[in-house]
Amino acid sequence: MNRSTFHKISYGVYVVSTWDHGRATGCIANSVMQITSSPATIAISINHDNYTNTCIKDLGRFAVSILAQNSDPSLIGTFGFQSGRDADKFSETKHRIEDGLPVIADSCGYLTCEVINQMETSTHTIFLGEVKGAELFENREPLTYAYYHNVIKGKSPKNAPTYIAEESPAITSETPLHRFTCQVCGYVYEGEVLPADYTCPICQASAERFEKR
Repeated sequence: MNRSTFHKISYGVYVVSTWDHGRATGCIANSVMQITSSPATIAISINHDNYTNTCIKDLGRFAVSILAQNSDPSLIGTFGFQSGRDADKFSETKHRIEDGLPVIADSCGYLTCEVINQMETSTHTIFLGEVKGAELFENREPLTYAYYHNVIKGKSPKNAPTYIAEESPAITSETPLHRFTCQVCGYVYEGEVLPADYTCPICQASAERFEKR
């Protein structure tokens, strides 16, 4: 099976958010799709290991923030590469409360939903949500997974449906002298030397979190 075929399916990049007993929490998702227009209904897919999954089941409501191409890349590090069990992801993230749910301010806009059904797979829960509110913040280009993967050179979190373990690239005469890999999100910096003050553009990890290969 050529798993790269799955990358030809169109995906976006979103923050799915909800409440954890009064504390805002959320995670990155790329599987969000509209099911019907009337009543407006969407489906999202959230890994069983994501703490957000448990919180959505407890609350029965969630929001989807649609990230833009020029949204701060650190949002993906904050919401995609750490767990809400251990981190207060919204503590330093600009957000708003819309329809009683936390949404990302630095985004194209949001949808707020009430869970009306769910289905379990071996690794993910598919939540069916009836849309209760939706608004655009600005007319910005939405961030697609293809743009994130090919232009920003970002990696999928291991809990994402699109995650595929990558093999180490073969070394050729054109291979850069050094490749420095972020041990948090997998971003690769290519060059002779990694600057001491360098921070990962995806997850904001410091230079100390990079491994030279």
